[in-house]
Order: sequence, then C-alpha cells, then structure tokens
Amino acid sequence: MIFSLQGSVQELTPTYAVINVQGVGYYVGISLMTSQALALNKPAFLYIQQIIREDAHLLFGFNTRSEKEMFNLLISVNGVGAVSALILLSTLSLEEIATAILSKNSALIQKAKGIGAKTAERIIVDLKDKVQKFGIEAENISAFVDNKVKEESLSALEVLGIPKRMSEKIADRMMKQNPEISVEELVKQILKNI
Repeated sequence: MIFSLQGSVQELTPTYAVINVQGVGYYVGISLMTSQALALNKPAFLYIQQIIREDAHLLFGFNTRSEKEMFNLLISVNGVGAVSALILLSTLSLEEIATAILSKNSALIQKAKGIGAKTAERIIVDLKDKVQKFGIEAENISAFVDNKVKEESLSALEVLGIPKRMSEKIADRMMKQNPEISVEELVKQILKNI
C-alpha cells in the first residue's frame, strides 16, 4: 500500500498531478485545495490513498493528513465515490464540510456538483459523530446557523423590496435578544420594526 509520495511535479491540473519519483511518474487524483499547494517542476510531498478495484489501481493525493482523513470519511458513506469526495473537497474547505455536517446544512453540501439531496443527507447522518476533530467549535456552528437564518431572512425581505442595509441592523438586534429565532419569526420582527 502506498502511503505517501515524494518527488517533483511533472504535470499539474486542478484535478490531477503526475508526481515523478526517481523517474517513475505516478498519476494522482487531487482536489483543488491540493492543486493550489503544488507547483509545476517543484518538489512535492503528498499523502496517498490507494484504491484498488477490479479494473484499476487508483491513487489520490492530499497536501495534508486532515484532507486525506476527510476524503476517507466521505468515501465511507454509501453512494459517495472517490470523484464525488474530491469534488466536495474542491468546493468547500474542510471546516465548511465539517460545519455543514454538524449543523445539518445539506444545502451547503449539495453545492458540490453531483451530490444530491439524498446523498447530502446520508453524509450528514453517517459522519455527524466523526467530524468533530476538524477544529469546529460549538460557537462556530451556532454562528454558522445564525448567519444562515439572517441571510435567508434578509433575502426574503429583499424580495419584498426592503433594502438589505435597512433590515440588517434590526436583524442583528433581534438575534441578540433571541438567538434561537427562526427565519419566519425574524422576518416578522423586522417588518414590525421598520
């Protein structure tokens, strides 16, 4: 089993790299995050996840051990393949993925091309107890949920023709008074206070 590769970057695209290790070029699938950390003809070190299938031996490379861990968690979910996991890692940061899972925000996970509602829900259910180690504090999750409530409320009001600037201050005040406020309640309160 190949654990890591150290060599120079022979080819580089946003989705794969060829790492030349003493004259042997290894084709490695990578995420955008890893791609941005590499440079053509420069030395590189990648953590590798090798996947052996009946028809192929595939290598996936990661700039950090954390990214490799998240990849392995994602592919452990039924219906999430290696390519989908790489697309998700290219679309969202590790912290965004973990926060989306912990705050049950399937809409954010669905931003990754090819991940639908059912798969996003399955990722949340299967990984909610496994992503705490990705540096997400409870305050960040509640701030993330708060921002979502505020954003949804402000865009609903914009549709009604109320400028964002006008409703944002009221939204902040209302959310301070009642941190558990729902989108519907926040919209009502803002309308009352304009």
